Amino acid sequence: MAIINSIASWLMKKRMHQIELFMKYPHDVQEEWMHDLIDKAKDTEFGRQHDFKSINNYQQFKQHIPVQDYESLKPYIERMRRGEQNLLWHSDIKWFAKSSGTTDKSKFIPVSTEFLDGCHYNGGRDMITFHCINHPETKLFTGKSLALGGSFKTDDFGDYQSFHGDVSAIIIQNLPMWAEYFRAPDVHIALMDNWEEKLEQMSNSMANENVTSLAGVPSWMLVLIKRILEIKKAKTLKEVWPNLEVYFHGGVSFTPYRELFDKLFNNSNMAFLQLYNASEGFFGIQDQRDSNEMLLMLDYGIYYEFIPVSALGEENPRTYNLSEVQKDKDYAMLISTNAGLWRYKIGDTIRFTSLIPYRFIIIGRIKQYINAFGEELMIHNAEQALKAACERSRANIIDYTVAPVFMNEHKGAHEWLIEFENDPGNLDFFRSVLDDTLKQINSDYEAKRFNNYILHLPVIRIMPKGTFYRWLKANNKLGGQYKVPRLSNDRKILEEVYSFANA
Repeated sequence: MAIINSIASWLMKKRMHQIELFMKYPHDVQEEWMHDLIDKAKDTEFGRQHDFKSINNYQQFKQHIPVQDYESLKPYIERMRRGEQNLLWHSDIKWFAKSSGTTDKSKFIPVSTEFLDGCHYNGGRDMITFHCINHPETKLFTGKSLALGGSFKTDDFGDYQSFHGDVSAIIIQNLPMWAEYFRAPDVHIALMDNWEEKLEQMSNSMANENVTSLAGVPSWMLVLIKRILEIKKAKTLKEVWPNLEVYFHGGVSFTPYRELFDKLFNNSNMAFLQLYNASEGFFGIQDQRDSNEMLLMLDYGIYYEFIPVSALGEENPRTYNLSEVQKDKDYAMLISTNAGLWRYKIGDTIRFTSLIPYRFIIIGRIKQYINAFGEELMIHNAEQALKAACERSRANIIDYTVAPVFMNEHKGAHEWLIEFENDPGNLDFFRSVLDDTLKQINSDYEAKRFNNYILHLPVIRIMPKGTFYRWLKANNKLGGQYKVPRLSNDRKILEEVYSFANA
C-alpha cells in the first residue's frame, strides 16, 4: 500500500498542476476546446450541414450552430444507435447513457470513447485528487470504494448491436484495470438489473469489507446503508466501516439529507464531497474543504455556454461564453462535447459564486419550479426552506414532492408530500418555519402570500415510509440515478405518489 500511496501522490500532484493551469487561463483553455471539437467533427454529417470548416471564432460558432435540445438531435442519435456513424462525432459510438429524466420519454445520450476517458474517468480521478489534497492524512487507498450504480442493456438491431443504460453502469463496465482494483462490489453485482436483488447482494457482500469511500446518489445510498446496518445489527456505519472517510455525492441536492447522513455515519471527521455529474457529462467538483461551491472543470472535452435564466422565454436569447458571464447571476447551461452534443441545452441552471477561478452552485432544473400563481418558486428556494424547517423542528426527510393546489382560478396553495425519517414534533411549527423562510428568500412568494390574497399557507401531508419507493418501483425507476421530481406546475406526479401512500 505504501507504493500505491506514493504513486498516487505523484500522479495527483501532477494533475493539480494541470488544474491550476486551467484555473489561471480558463478562457484560453475553453477556446482551444472549441477549435478542437470543431476540427474533429468538421467532416461529420452535422459538421458539413453547419459548415464547421468556416468557423474560426465564437461569433461564427453561434451563427453556424443553432441551440439544440434532445428533440433536435434525436434523429441523429437514433441512427447512431442503429449503426450509422460519423453523424455527430467522428469516432464510432456504441454506448448511450439513458437519461433519468422526470418524464416517461427516454433520452439516449451518446458516449464516445474520448468522452468516457477524457470526461467521466477524469472526473472520477479528480474527485479523488481533491479529496486527497484537502486531506493529506487520507488512507483512502487502504480499502475499497463502494460505488452505487445502475445497469445497462444490449440493443439488437439485426446485424448491429449498441448498448444503453445508466451512465454509472457504462463507466463501471468500461473501467480501466487500475480503477477496478479499488472499486466494489464485484461487477456482476454492481451491474445487476433487478434493483431489489442487487441491493440485497450488495449489502451482504459489502457488510464485511473494509470500505473507505462511498459514491452514489444520496436517496439510494440511504436505502443501501439502512440495509447494511440491519444485516450488521449496528446503529451507525462507524461500527461497520471504521475506516470510511469520504462520501462523494451528486444527482440530487444533499441539503435535506445531510443531517441524517451525519447521524448514520457518526464520524466527525467524515468528508462530504459534492459532484456535478450527469448523463451528459461531468461538469464540476467541490474543490475546497469547507465550501459547497464546485469548480467548473474546463479540460474535460466540453465547451460551455450560458443563457441568463431571465431570457429563457425569449425566442432567440443571447448566449454567452465563459468570458462573458457575471457573478451571482443565474444561467442555463449549454454544452458542446466530444461525444457529439452541440450547443445542447441540458436543462440545469447554475450561479457563479466566483470568476477567479470559476466556481458555482447548482440552482436547479429549468423545468422544476412552481409558477402557478406568479410566485416563481425555484428548487433552491424549496431546499433552503426545507432545511430550515427540518433544523428548527429536529426532523429528517427521506423524500418529498411539491405541487400547487388550485382553490379557484386566482387563489391556491402549495401542497407538500413529505416522507420523514424523523417526523417533526409539531407539524404546524414545521409548516410555519417553511413558509416564513420562503417569504424571506423569495420576494415573489412573499408578495403572493400577503394576507392570503393569492397563496394560502402550504399544505403539508406526511407520507408513510416507503411511499416514494413504491411509486418509483411502479414506474420502473428503482436504483441507479433515478430521482423523485421535486417541484411541478401540475398535480400529475403528486397525485400518483399520493395514491401509493396507503398501498
